[in-house]
Formats: sequence, C-alpha cells, structure tokens
Amino acid sequence: MTMKEFWKKANFKGHLLTAISYLIPIVCGAGFLIAIGMAFGGKYQDSLVMGKFDFFQALATLGGKALGLLPVIIATGIAFSIAGKPGIAPGFVTGLAAVAISAGFIGGLVGGYIAGWLAFAVLRYFKVPSWAKGLMPTLIVPFIASFASGLIMVYIIGTPISWFTNWLTNLHASMSGVSNLILGAVIGTLSIVDFGGPINKTVFAFALTLQAQGINGPVTALQLTNTATPIGFGFAFLVAKLIRKNIYTHEEIETLKSTVPMGVVNIVEGSIPIVLNDLIRGVVAAGLGGMVEGAILMSLAHGEGATVPFGGFLMLPTMGSNWWVGLLAIAASVLVTGIVYALIKKDLGSQPSVAKSAAADEADIALDTSRLCKRL
Repeated sequence: MTMKEFWKKANFKGHLLTAISYLIPIVCGAGFLIAIGMAFGGKYQDSLVMGKFDFFQALATLGGKALGLLPVIIATGIAFSIAGKPGIAPGFVTGLAAVAISAGFIGGLVGGYIAGWLAFAVLRYFKVPSWAKGLMPTLIVPFIASFASGLIMVYIIGTPISWFTNWLTNLHASMSGVSNLILGAVIGTLSIVDFGGPINKTVFAFALTLQAQGINGPVTALQLTNTATPIGFGFAFLVAKLIRKNIYTHEEIETLKSTVPMGVVNIVEGSIPIVLNDLIRGVVAAGLGGMVEGAILMSLAHGEGATVPFGGFLMLPTMGSNWWVGLLAIAASVLVTGIVYALIKKDLGSQPSVAKSAAADEADIALDTSRLCKRL
C-alpha cells in the first residue's frame, strides 16, 4: 500500500472535519455565553459558590468551562467518526487524559484518532462468544479502547505533545510585528476563501490549538474575517449605487437582508448564495478583505485577541484595551471587500422591477387566454 492509498483509506481529513462540525455548535454556544457575560462585566470563575457570583459571572464561567473541554470534544468527535458509537467513550476518556496532562487541543486531536482506531480494531478483530456479542459496543469495546488509549496518552504521547505545544507557544511569543502581519494576512485569507468549508475548518483547528495555549490572535483574525465578509457584500451594494452600477439581482438583494445580520453574529455561510453567482470575483473580494483584516489585527494587537473563539461583534469586549483594533480590522475588511466587489463585479444593467415583471406575466396570460377563447 502506497502512502497515498494509506492516507486516503485512513481519511484523516474526513474524520477531522466531521469532529469540527460537531465542535462548532458547542464553540458557538459557549462563545456567546462567555462573550455576553464578559461584555457586561462578568469574570470567569474557577468555581461558582452559591451567593458569591452574579448573573454575568455565571454566563462567563459556563462558557469558559465549556471551552476548556474542547480537547475532550474534538477527541470524542474524531473517535465517533472512526468507530461509531463504540468510539464515544474511548474518545471522551482520552480527551480528558489530554486535559489532565496539559496536552491541550493537539493532545485531544491526536488522542481522538488513537481512541477511534483502537475501538475500530477491537470491534473488528476481538473475537468473543456469541452470547457476549451484545456486550461489545456497550462494555467490551469502550473498556478496552479507553484503557489502552488513555494510558497511551498519559505515558507515551502526552509529554511530547506538551513539549510541542510549549514550543509553538514560545515561537509565537517571539514573533515580531512583521511576522505577526504576515501570519495574520495568511490566516485572514485562508479563513474565508471557501466560506466555512474544509480550508476554513482546518485553519480553525489550528487557531483553536493556539488559543488552548493562551494565544488568541489567530482565532480572532479568523472569526472577525467571517464577521466582516457578509457585511462587506452588503456594503458593496451601497458602493455600486454610488458609482451608478447594478451588481445584484432582486433575489440577491433579498438574500443580503439576512446575510448582513448573520455576519454581525459571525455566521459567514449566509453569503454563500451571493458568492456562488459569481464565484471567482466573490472569492477575490473576500480574500483581499480577509487578508487586510488579519494583517491589521495581528500586527496592531501584537498577536493578542479575543478570549472567546466565536461571537462576531460580541468578541470585541473580550479583547480588553485592543477592542478598537478589532473594530478597525472589521471596518477595513468591510471597506476592501465592498469596494473591490463593487468595482470588479459585472454591471447587470437595468433590472425590471417585480411589479413590472408581474404585470408583464399577467399580460401574457391574458393574451394566451384570449387566443384560446378565439380557437374555441
């Protein structure tokens, strides 16, 4: 078996993307909780003691605790993708082991593959009597795979992964302003070119890995690009009107009415119908906007960012004194995306209004009816 065949059969990317698809709703929910809590003065607490916390501290703590379990969630998702339900328990246990030994998000990611493949191997190769087959998915597989993968994480791979994450943290800390600018430009571009697709999710996994080590800039650059791009396409409508150019159909204008509000809360997928109608120009405009946003954010904030990995404008209060950098980066991305798209998009010319189109259709129907009556 060649390396290419092994890679295809192992389906590393497919299992990762499946796990991230499960991870994103949790990140979204937890991100909104902690963002709202911190926006109104709530502080993350290690534990909530009755009578010693307020409502917004509760929100911030709930969100923070959920985000702290991201290694567990990614490990469980990967193991489930590989082995199905029997992989859930081993993935969960291995993810907890990664958290316990400070192996972080990378530990959870690697542990998920180990737990999933061990569970799959037990299912396929471990032979039991016919009376015990019903115990395989609920007892035998979870126990053996959890036992083996948990110990592998604790005693074999956990320490090297911890070293690697520390090296990655130190590398980022040593980056200069120019290096941060380049990294931000790359992240901002890659995060938007497929509008929430595999490239975006891969960059998201990388950014979450860094955030697990206290490096918040990359994930902030990614998410604020996703926030700004839909708004940028809405701004393109206004720019086109100023230069007397018609770039959107009536259906696209109606789509923008939901696309822009979705962008405010960090949902980029609302702009996909717009982009699909002119894919190359849409990707170019969004990519340039993302590049500018990431470069501004990472360079001016010196690699710092929001403490939450989701939330759109709600992420800004969690950036502390650098909130204005996030706002500036969003504004720059909106301007670049909007102006570029308005300039390079083809002029559709005058579009008939809905009322005129309806009147024409009614006239055609009336004409056809009169002709039918004459024939009768």
